[in-house]
Amino acid sequence: MTDPQNPAGDVPPPTPYGAPPPAPYPPADQSFAAAPPPQYPAGAPANVPGRTLGIVAFVLSFFAQLIGLILGIVALVQSRKAGQPNGFALAAIIISAVLMVIGIIVLIAVLAFVLPQAMELARFCVEMGPGVHDYHGVPVTCGQTS
Repeated sequence: MTDPQNPAGDVPPPTPYGAPPPAPYPPADQSFAAAPPPQYPAGAPANVPGRTLGIVAFVLSFFAQLIGLILGIVALVQSRKAGQPNGFALAAIIISAVLMVIGIIVLIAVLAFVLPQAMELARFCVEMGPGVHDYHGVPVTCGQTS
């Protein structure tokens, strides 16, 4: 007896316990296949505008903050125009700005301590006149002595 739906007589084997047969896998859709990675010539470095300048700015941000800040901004602008990220330039800008602010705060604190002391010492020398005098247990030379 032949099946009108399957004239060749190919009948899948029955599944145990009367379960329906598993559905066959559909053919793989090639549109979702991953594209191969781009191939670059061997040894050719990626040309990122501003990368070298960003590294220089990063190093200078620890020693010469103003120069590091300016070079970091220039490097970041160059990289952004090219559509590339530049972490060294961004780090140089942040480190330079933070260290400049800390330097200004320290300078203000030192001047706030040193200036009143210098003014008091100058006042002491004006009152005592030229010569070597004892100022709170420290010998101080006021004016010019020959």
